[in-house]
Parts: sequence; structure tokens; C-alpha cells
Amino acid sequence: MHYLDHAATTPVPRAVAEEMARVLTEDFGNPSSQYALGRAARDLVDRSRQTIANALGCEAKQLYFTSCGTEADNWALRAALHQNRRTGRHIITTAVEHSAVLQCAKALEQEGYEITYLKPDRSGRVTAAQVAGTLREDTALVSVMLVNNETGARFPVEEIAALLRDKPALLHTDAVQGFLKVPFSAKTLGADFISLSAHKIGGPKGIGALCAVGRAKPPRPMLYGGGQEAGLRPGTEPTAQIAGFAKAVELRQEHLEETVSHMSACRDYAWERLRAVEGLVFVGEADAPHILSVSLPGYPSQNIVSDLGEKGICISAGSACHRGKASHVLTAMGLDKKTAAGTVRVSFGPETTREDIDALADALLEHKTRRFPML
Repeated sequence: MHYLDHAATTPVPRAVAEEMARVLTEDFGNPSSQYALGRAARDLVDRSRQTIANALGCEAKQLYFTSCGTEADNWALRAALHQNRRTGRHIITTAVEHSAVLQCAKALEQEGYEITYLKPDRSGRVTAAQVAGTLREDTALVSVMLVNNETGARFPVEEIAALLRDKPALLHTDAVQGFLKVPFSAKTLGADFISLSAHKIGGPKGIGALCAVGRAKPPRPMLYGGGQEAGLRPGTEPTAQIAGFAKAVELRQEHLEETVSHMSACRDYAWERLRAVEGLVFVGEADAPHILSVSLPGYPSQNIVSDLGEKGICISAGSACHRGKASHVLTAMGLDKKTAAGTVRVSFGPETTREDIDALADALLEHKTRRFPML
């Protein structure tokens, strides 16, 4: 198998799986229980939170565990709007955010909020100037992702934060594709709410986190129950997933410079190999080290993904969340229909090899020779 879809999810290193198995079978106590087994589980949750907070550059008390990045995004938007409920009902976001933000924004529109969707340029980027041009006195929230999950474009969150420094509007960033891939720290990024997900960095699925830093107050609960997560996110803590998240962070940090350099080298090698495929078009600028978006105009991406999948080559047609639907990212970028319909995403991780990329290039060449383009 040639796995080239790390932006969708990542392999779990054996050390992460072993740590989770140990917690499930040995440190399985409820962190809210008062006896020794429960206290050990509580200590594990606290240590894990500290590990992730250290990597992010925030205080442990500012980090709240969630079930995933989607929950963290939804919670952040709702929390920011509640905090700024007296500021107004205007929200600024981009037309290329993850569905977790865009679908929440649509729901908020139904509740009477006014949303401004910033369109990217042909490279997939948005600018701080676009935010400045749409900012209003009643703007309560700006939500701009750190790295786009389809194109790898890196958005200017720091510049936007500087723009908002003297404004009431709070800033949220979905950093799921940026955490431990592009350099940033919560201390200097300037965002008030930051969303994370474990399974994009070698951690398990089913665990994410929301960081409330800067001007953010502790987020308003979306659920009510037993008082876990400082009373803000109730429900018995998933200790094995939390431990796996922390272990994945620990492993990434140990080899971070080497890993990022390796992913960048894979991206650059893929660019060199794939540009030899006649008619292939590169989509966006691929600022992040692990994502490359390309198109075979006229060749439907779903056919490409299926054909290569039969050969054991795993890539995706845009975000894994689309499930065959047209990409809102490519539409917002203004790509022509043939180019948009033929776009696939290739993404890299620490395990990616040149052999994986060679197999991809050869398979795309073969796909072109065996398949007729749709006219």
C-alpha cells in the first residue's frame, strides 16, 4: 500500500497504540473517582493536558478536551459569540473553511447572525486586508483557518490578530492541519480560540482540543452534566484517547524539525515527479509541508481516486469530508469546471517514501493512457 492521504488521517505509531492499550487495561479508572485507581487516571489526564499545552504554547488550564476538531470548531464559534453577545451579530469567515466551521455558520445564519464569507484568490489564499475591508463595529467574531485542508494554503492569522487587537471582535482559528506541521505558538499567534485534532498527527480518532487563550474567557458549556473539564465539557474523560493524543504530540515533538523537513522534501519531490505528467495542473501554492493539490482537467477525480485505490495508492478528491460532493474550496477559488472536477489531494507524513510518490506518478500516467477524458 502507498498511503498518501495524511491530511485525511494519519497512521497511529505503535508507541501510541501501546500507550492507549496500557491505559485501557491498567489505568482504566474513572478520573472522577476518589480512590487510587481514579486518582491515577486523573493524574494521567493532567499530565497529558500539560504535554499538549506545552507543544501548543498555552497554559494547561486553557486547554479543554473535545471529541474531535469539529466539536472544537463548533464550541469555539458558539463560545466567542456568547462572550461578544453585546458586540453584535456579524461574523467574518472564509468561503474555504472546513465544513465544521461553514456548516455551523449556516446554522448561525438561521439564528439571525449575518455572515461575511471572504473569497480566496486563485492561489487559495485570503489576506488580512480582506478582513479589514469587511470589519464592522458589530463584528463579534472572525474565524479563519491556519492551513487549508485541501490546498495547503497558510492563512495570515498573525496579521489578522494584529488587526483585531484594538477591536472587540474575537478571533478563532482552526489549526487542525497546522498543529505540529507549520511553526506557531498560541502565545504569539494571536488567536483567542484554537481548535486541534489528534488524528492528524499520529494520534487516535475521537479526541481533539479547544484552546481558549488571549482575550477568550473560559468557553460557555455546550453540554451540562458531571462537571468534567472545569465544568465546561461534561462527560467521563476518554483517558485512553487523551493519553494517545499526548503520546502522539510527544513523538512528533521529539523529531519535529526532521519530520517537517521530510514532509517538505516529499512535497517537493512529488512536484518534480508530477509535473512530468502531461496536462497536469498544480492547484494552489502548497505553503504547508504536507499537502499538494493537483488536477488532471477533464479526468473526474472520483475515477482517479478509485482507479489508484485499486492499485493500493491512497489519495483523496479534496477533503475526506466531501464524500463525492463538489469541493467548495475549489469553487470559491474560481477554478474552471474541468480543473475543479479533476482535482485530487496528495498529502504526506513521516512514513512517506519516494517509492510512494513514484508509484503515484506512474499510476497517474497510466490512468491518462487508459482512460479517456470527459469532454
